[in-house]
Amino acid sequence: MGNRGMEELIPLVNKLQDAFSSIGQSCHLDLPQIAVVGGQSAGKSSVLENFVGRDFLPRGSGIVTRRPLILQLIFSKTEYAEFLHCKSKKFTDFDEVRQEIEAETDRVTGTNKGISPVPINLRVYSPHVLNLTLIDLPGITKVPVGDQPPDIEYQIKDMILQFISRESSLILAVTPANMDLANSDALKLAKEVDPQGLRTIGVITKLDLMDEGTDARDVLENKLLPLRRGYIGVVNRSQKDIEGKKDIRAALAAERKFFLSHPAYRHMADRMGTPHLQKTLNQQLTNHIRESLPALRSKLQSQLLSLEKEVEEYKNFRPDDPTRKTKALLQMVQQFGVDFEKRIEGSGDQVDTLELSGGARINRIFHERFPFELVKMEFDEKDLRREISYAIKNIHGVRTGLFTPDLAFEAIVKKQVVKLKEPCLKCVDLVIQELINTVRQCTSKLSSYPRLREETERIVTTYIREREGRTKDQILLLIDIEQSYINTNHEDFIGFANAQQRSTQLNKKRAIPNQVIRRGWLTINNISLMKGGSKEYWFVLTAESLSWYKDEEEKEKKYMLPLDNLKIRDVEKGFMSNKHVFAIFNTEQRNVYKDLRQIELACDSQEDVDSWKASFLRAGVYPEKDQAENEDGAQENTFSMDPQLERQVETIRNLVDSYVAIINKSIRDLMPKTIMHLMINNTKAFIHHELLAYLYSSADQSSLMEESADQAQRRDDMLRMYHALKEALNIIGDISTSTVSTPVPPPVDDTWLQSASSHSPTPQRRPVSSIHPPGRPPAVRGPTPGPPLIPVPVGAAASFSAPPIPSRPGPQSVFANNDLFPAPPQIPSRPVRIPPGIPPGVPR
Repeated sequence: MGNRGMEELIPLVNKLQDAFSSIGQSCHLDLPQIAVVGGQSAGKSSVLENFVGRDFLPRGSGIVTRRPLILQLIFSKTEYAEFLHCKSKKFTDFDEVRQEIEAETDRVTGTNKGISPVPINLRVYSPHVLNLTLIDLPGITKVPVGDQPPDIEYQIKDMILQFISRESSLILAVTPANMDLANSDALKLAKEVDPQGLRTIGVITKLDLMDEGTDARDVLENKLLPLRRGYIGVVNRSQKDIEGKKDIRAALAAERKFFLSHPAYRHMADRMGTPHLQKTLNQQLTNHIRESLPALRSKLQSQLLSLEKEVEEYKNFRPDDPTRKTKALLQMVQQFGVDFEKRIEGSGDQVDTLELSGGARINRIFHERFPFELVKMEFDEKDLRREISYAIKNIHGVRTGLFTPDLAFEAIVKKQVVKLKEPCLKCVDLVIQELINTVRQCTSKLSSYPRLREETERIVTTYIREREGRTKDQILLLIDIEQSYINTNHEDFIGFANAQQRSTQLNKKRAIPNQVIRRGWLTINNISLMKGGSKEYWFVLTAESLSWYKDEEEKEKKYMLPLDNLKIRDVEKGFMSNKHVFAIFNTEQRNVYKDLRQIELACDSQEDVDSWKASFLRAGVYPEKDQAENEDGAQENTFSMDPQLERQVETIRNLVDSYVAIINKSIRDLMPKTIMHLMINNTKAFIHHELLAYLYSSADQSSLMEESADQAQRRDDMLRMYHALKEALNIIGDISTSTVSTPVPPPVDDTWLQSASSHSPTPQRRPVSSIHPPGRPPAVRGPTPGPPLIPVPVGAAASFSAPPIPSRPGPQSVFANNDLFPAPPQIPSRPVRIPPGIPPGVPR
């Protein structure tokens, strides 16, 4: 391989890759791609080959590269090549690679000079390359030949721009020395995509083919037509050298000899040639690597800091140290108690924003689920009146009572109080379930020690179950206390006189008018498919109505439903639906919405359904009662009452309603207090004060603190990662100190590129070949006239004294007024134009 600079970079990149591989990550350096741009037969493929150091590209005269070649260099221990169009075949002989490129080019473009923008993808695996992308592009041409399309020039330019427009690409603008540099299409295209000149390097080829007496010294010294990154001259192998199998090493030695022996280039030989071009490009790669280092270092340092705290306790870790086990046990039990209390009492740190947990769920049970369960067992009006009438009749016996009996009131009230036991015990069960779930969530931090976690869960759960019995006994005792004495002297009790005057219609206690009780998304589930199917709306529940809107901005109201005579019923979940559904209907058999007798509202979870039901209860919309018993005893219920009995039933009905409301209010207040005192607070105290003693008595410390295999593996992985991160940071530091970043050259005045491109497309062209048209004297390259307004010595243009070709007079020369400097012979149909500012001795 001929690229020593690349071989010096490979160990650096390999070190980085190895460092990142050791921590299970990839190092994305994204090295720039290098594209060669230039005219036809300018030597682009030769420049690319010299950079890689391998002889594998098709060579010859005319248009040889007729499809873009995307060459991916990939570092590998073995050396071979493969094409994307035939992945299964590996090429170890690079002559075969050249033949395959030629065959694949002909397959798509034909054999008659056709071109195609479809690239050939070649991968070269070698231990002597970096992971780079090189692009060999077709040469810029203006006149179509063979099967080429008429717009060949524009097609090739578009193809080139597609590859060099990427910000991470380096552009090698290749121009042969025997061509006028001011007309270089390669430099013009590079200027379009890189106006600052940061990515463009000028490459001058064919310096050895210039006419005698001419040289490119001023161009290579960046004086004549300056570029920001300057020009590098190279001497490639001739077609004869290639056919004679002259290898790249011998070509590089011949190139070095040429620059050292040429009088015009001898003083800058160290800045010329393919090795210097390789060095320049490798320096660009080094700069790119160095620019990537700060981001890589920052990434590694942030990972290192995140690990440092955990690694600190592992640095001097001894698994069998009893002192460490005792300390870890105490810390974990203490942390478990803190976590349990935070989940129950609430905390600002580590807030769960996805779902309710711990104390928030228990609060929901107390203030939404439990009140809903109380209302669900609310007595049925017909059943209650029937029971009251039977009680009055049974108390009076054979006599017809003149007064309303107190005993009937007490009997009905006691019967209603007993019904409170079921919802109260259900509330305790729900709270217990939440406490056990909270314990399991808190013990997840003990997963490093499976036995400790198991014992902790068992001991705390057993204690909660013990407290369950005492809590339920206390709640049943509260209900029995309420049942044991009916306090008719309660300040909120309406009394006998008010009960008689009260209206027979049940007055619902509503919230403040227009008070918003709840907002949220619900799906109306039973809209027919013909009308759009189920759809989600934003619902607003107030004390008087239920409204739904298109979205939460509440600007486009879809409907407003008054709450009068509405009730709730449960609806079975559909076979294909995963939503939970409840329905709202009118008790008077009226349509609720359009032609629907009920609207089915769907939520994502049963918890949301229960929460919405509790909100409807606050608005006075109650659940439907099961009418099965009424239907079974329909005949029995049809009995007649005399007016006096009806008045007595109404009076006791109002008294029962008033007293049961007092008891419900009392129970709703006492239930959360009882559960908090007897269960939750006791559990917290047990965890803080007694859990540790129970753990010590249940098993010995060594078995409790036996580490899980996963934890041991995690500790080893963490320590390995920590040391790998430190090693990677050290490698980055070494690379930073062992490499030097080359500063970007200062901007230069490259307005000549614009001025050259703004001229007519037919500038003056000097003869550069030794073969001339017949009848025309050979032009000898000597000192040429300078630009206008610069004095030129007499006799300097003696070789240009031939008269113009008859019958094809050219335009008047700029020296027309001076007979001493007649114009040189002109190519027919080409007007004279001398580029401004070109001093003598410079090739065109």
